Amino acid sequence: MTQTTLNPKSHDQHIIYSGITWQQFKLIQAGFAESSAIHLYYYNNTIEILMPGREHEFFKSIIGMLIELFCLQKNIEFEPLGSTTQESPEIASAEPDESYCFSASKPIPDLVTEVIFTSGSPNKLQRYQALEIPEVWFWQDGVFSLYHLQNNHYEIISRSQIPELTALDIDLLTRCVLMAQTSRLEAAKTFRSALE
Repeated sequence: MTQTTLNPKSHDQHIIYSGITWQQFKLIQAGFAESSAIHLYYYNNTIEILMPGREHEFFKSIIGMLIELFCLQKNIEFEPLGSTTQESPEIASAEPDESYCFSASKPIPDLVTEVIFTSGSPNKLQRYQALEIPEVWFWQDGVFSLYHLQNNHYEIISRSQIPELTALDIDLLTRCVLMAQTSRLEAAKTFRSALE
């Protein structure tokens, strides 16, 4: 078993262990069952343990707020699932920062979002591919990277392929997420105004 600690300047506490079986992962997961502040990920015999810092939580919350504001402004029914664990037994497990179903509740969310302050595991997309998540958005260094599952692999996209979100301007979303660092109210007002 190997252990790697990544980028302590991120304010996230992030550890990767390799050589972990699914059964070992489930024991570790059970040990953290009462701790909502810790995110656990598993894929390819590797476990990631993430304790998000303040900056991480700020950006994941702002992104979630703006996605939900878009849905409210556009009269889109949505189900916010937060960091609900997504699992494919023996294969993969993930607790995204935010996740959503649109139009109706589904067993697998339509969208997951993750804020990244460290490079983490190279298996992030493979993990979500194994879980069959239709769309994944990463926020890193002030930029969104969007991926849509097509023919069992992810393709990078510039606009959401989820029917309810195709009208969401990613440049506007990015601008307002960055603006929120100064004023959450101004960011929300600017975003709402652009949607009218």
